[in-house]
Amino acid sequence: MKVLKFGGSSVANSENIKQVLSIIANTSKEDKIAVVVSAFGKTTNKLLAGATKALQNAEHAKQILAEIKTLHFTVINDLVKTNTDEVLENVEILFTKLNAIYEGIFLLQELSDKTLAKVSSFGERLSSYIIANAAKENLNATHKDSRELIITNDIYLNAQVNFEKTDALIASYFKNNQHQITVLGGFISSNLENEITTLGRGGSDFSAAIYAAALNASELQIWTDVSGMFTANPSVVKQAHPIPEISYEEAMELSHFGAKVLYPPTIQPALRKDIPIKIKNTFSPENEGTLICKNPQSKSDVKGISHIDEISLITLEGGGMIGIPGFSKRLFEALSLAQINVVFITQASSEHSICVGIYEADAVKAKEVLDATFSIEIDRKKIKPINVENDLAIIAVVGESMKNYQGLSGQMFSTLGRNNVNVRAIAQGSSEKNISAVINSFDAKKALNALHEQFFEERTKQLNLFVTGVGNVGERFLAQIHQQKKFLKENLKLNIRVIGISNSRKMFFDKSGINLKNWKELLGDGKETSLTAFHEQVKKLNLRNSVFIDNTANKSVSEVYANYLKDSISVVTCNKIACASEFSNYKNLKNLSKKYNASFLFETNVGAGLPVIDTLKNLVNSGDRIHKIQAVLSGSLNFVFNNFNTETTFHDVVLQAQKEGYTEPDPKIDLSGIDVARKILILARESGYQLELEEIKNNAFLPEESLKTTNNDDFYATLTKNENHFQQIFNKAQEKNSRLKYVAEFANGQANVGLQEIPADHPFYNLEGSDNIVLFFTDRYPENPLIIKGAGAGADVTASGIFADVIRIANQ
Repeated sequence: MKVLKFGGSSVANSENIKQVLSIIANTSKEDKIAVVVSAFGKTTNKLLAGATKALQNAEHAKQILAEIKTLHFTVINDLVKTNTDEVLENVEILFTKLNAIYEGIFLLQELSDKTLAKVSSFGERLSSYIIANAAKENLNATHKDSRELIITNDIYLNAQVNFEKTDALIASYFKNNQHQITVLGGFISSNLENEITTLGRGGSDFSAAIYAAALNASELQIWTDVSGMFTANPSVVKQAHPIPEISYEEAMELSHFGAKVLYPPTIQPALRKDIPIKIKNTFSPENEGTLICKNPQSKSDVKGISHIDEISLITLEGGGMIGIPGFSKRLFEALSLAQINVVFITQASSEHSICVGIYEADAVKAKEVLDATFSIEIDRKKIKPINVENDLAIIAVVGESMKNYQGLSGQMFSTLGRNNVNVRAIAQGSSEKNISAVINSFDAKKALNALHEQFFEERTKQLNLFVTGVGNVGERFLAQIHQQKKFLKENLKLNIRVIGISNSRKMFFDKSGINLKNWKELLGDGKETSLTAFHEQVKKLNLRNSVFIDNTANKSVSEVYANYLKDSISVVTCNKIACASEFSNYKNLKNLSKKYNASFLFETNVGAGLPVIDTLKNLVNSGDRIHKIQAVLSGSLNFVFNNFNTETTFHDVVLQAQKEGYTEPDPKIDLSGIDVARKILILARESGYQLELEEIKNNAFLPEESLKTTNNDDFYATLTKNENHFQQIFNKAQEKNSRLKYVAEFANGQANVGLQEIPADHPFYNLEGSDNIVLFFTDRYPENPLIIKGAGAGADVTASGIFADVIRIANQ
């Protein structure tokens, strides 16, 4: 025999019930079955709402009753054809009784637990009777009232089952029952005085398990609107997937910690009789679902990640607790007497504090009770006043084989730490089936997704990017991301999503990922932006593996990096201003990166897409020492002097360099040498030297009036005016058979930049186009330097360098 249970969503309306009847028909071909059903849709909630309304106004309750009645009569008319009048008459009698109860509530102005149990029972009494009669149309089916079979104590709303009497009644009834299908209402029961009791919200699952255990069923099937128990809540973690097989204990742990697909007490009766439980989807019956059994074949170490919201943490703390027996007893006894459920416990080994997690709805009452219980100790300063923290959640990593998984706790907490999720308390049983942590509710979604990625999606990592600056470099960066998205997923198991973009005027966010085919249109319709507003939105979304990308040359943007790093959001930038600012600021950003486990990468600060900084880091990290650096670090200046000659004007060459994207939007930044000075400063700092920008000697070649201009038009005008000056510089180099290169040098703790005449035998002489070259003289490369050479300017190569930094973060 099999027991099938169908939840409220499965019997929400006529169409759904037709699907239920189809499943019943198919299953009953081979086995006799008991079918346990919940109330239609949200009927129980409406019944209880009606009872509450009845205290104030009986007419308001009747309006709710009319809605419930309409649904049930519609189902009867749709599905019951042969004895419709009889069914309608009996259902009308039930609604008349319910209406009388509502009127009694209003007249007596009393709504006791006993009355609530009676009111809420009507949902299952109605649904089971109607579905049984619909089944009789084509099947050998009958109806039985669960109140006659499940016997409980006198607690009306969360009754305890008397299994001895219940099992005997169920066995006796089914022994004499010749019908192939028996339809029963879940959730409802009665006490020894024949008063209605209920098994608690979600009790229909429990009812089905009671029947399965009493009948020694071959299988208990729980039919719901999802295809089994998932590795996490699929409404929170989109990548969650059904668990094929899971043990009773694992299922119990997951259901206790918020896996709403199964009511926690359901498992115990099935476990006692070793009855497998199958979780199936009413609307996709072909899906395998989840099998809960004694020895699941699936041996994965972590089976699922779950959580409970709206938790409060109660802390009892004080030196007066140390070595004094009885504090724990008094704490739990006081909460028990106040009927406050404890869902989480942890105690310091020093006995200095005990923390318990309870539902937030009980927090005020719990504090009042405990303050009274420990009033003497609090008054005498032996312990501190009871501390209550709200807006918390519990996350739990569950798996029977976790005890054999070395370093699992470390992986769990390092994953949370990388994503700036603060852990308030930790609990782990000696069975090691569950590791639980209390965190802020705000972080629950991010924590669940990060942990799910760690334990279930190790082959695919997701990065969430927030991009500021979508000009030349930013536009090409987004194009490269779009182009490589499929390749990254297939070959690097990396899913990169651009969540937010902004320019100086607008910002646009899409938490599911921006469509990079039409991002310009989306940004055009976006909201007004500011650096603060953009950062606040990134924080509000609170996504795991978040990365802030700065594609600007803006000083104000560089000043917000610290805010992102403090939120454990990595920063990737081609903007040189931050790393070339005061040494204290540069060092602070590096320290924040370490403290908050957030990457701070700026490879494109020097050499665009060339691996200059990464190579330098590897040299330093491996113990090498940098003695001297010689470099041509400005692709724009190299382009300018490679193309400048007696047949061109300096003005036109600079303008060409700007149009082709080799210079900054303000070309004076490049030509003044400040850009090169910043780059050599960054290399010196990354080599381990403390140096400030003003300490770098800058041998500028621009006329003074060019340096004093405040806009591009005036700047270009001075270049035309001083053409003879530039021609003289060129001719002087030509006379020496030399070429002009803007060179940066660092040695003995000092640095300088300036235009130099490079002879034909120098490594810099044949540097073409916009190429950069860097020579590192170190302990290991004292005479023949380590040379890095290649394209050092241009939007495409800079964008690819930023892209490379993003991939570095993914690989960490």
